[in-house]
Amino acid sequence: MSLLSPEQIAATQKDNFDTSLGLLDTAFEGFRRLVELNLQAFKSSLVEGQNAAREALSAKDPQEWAALQTRLMQPTADKIQAYNRQVLAILAATHAEVAKVAETQYEAHNRRVQTLVEGLGRSAPAGSEAAVAAAKSMVTASNTLYEALNKTAQQTVDFAESNFRAATSTASKATRHAIEQASRLAQK
Repeated sequence: MSLLSPEQIAATQKDNFDTSLGLLDTAFEGFRRLVELNLQAFKSSLVEGQNAAREALSAKDPQEWAALQTRLMQPTADKIQAYNRQVLAILAATHAEVAKVAETQYEAHNRRVQTLVEGLGRSAPAGSEAAVAAAKSMVTASNTLYEALNKTAQQTVDFAESNFRAATSTASKATRHAIEQASRLAQK
C-alpha cells in the first residue's frame, strides 16, 4: 500500500520546484540590488575622489590642505554609514522574504505530515495505537523544536542588526570627534 498517490507526489514535486524557483528569484533580486548599490557607490566614489584630488592639488598651503581633509571626512563617514544601512536593508528584506517562504513551506509540510499520521492512525491494524501515538508525539516534538529554532534564529538576526546599529552609531560618534579634533588642529 502506497502512502501517497502518484498525483500527490507529482503535485508535491511541482510545488517544491516552484518554491525553489521563487527562492532563486528572491536571492537573485537581493544580489541584483547589492550589485546595483555597489556600482552606484563605486561611481560616486570615483567622482568624489576626482573632485577631492582637484581640490587638494589647488591647496596653497598645509593649513588649507588640512582644512580640506577635515571638510571631506564627515561626508565620507556619513556616506559609508548610509551604504552600510542600505546593505543591511537589502539583506534584511531578502532574509524576510526567504523566512516567509520557509514558514509557508514548513506549514504546508506540517499539514501533510499531520494528514499522513492521521491516515495511518485510521488505517492501522488493531494493537498499533502505541506506534501511532509515538508518531504523533514525534510530530509534536518536531514542531516544538522547529518553533524554538525559528525563534532563536530571529533573535540572532535581531541581535546582529542591533549590534550593527550600535557599531555604526559608535563609529559615527568617533568620526565626528576625530573631525572636530582635526578641525581644531587645522585652525591653530
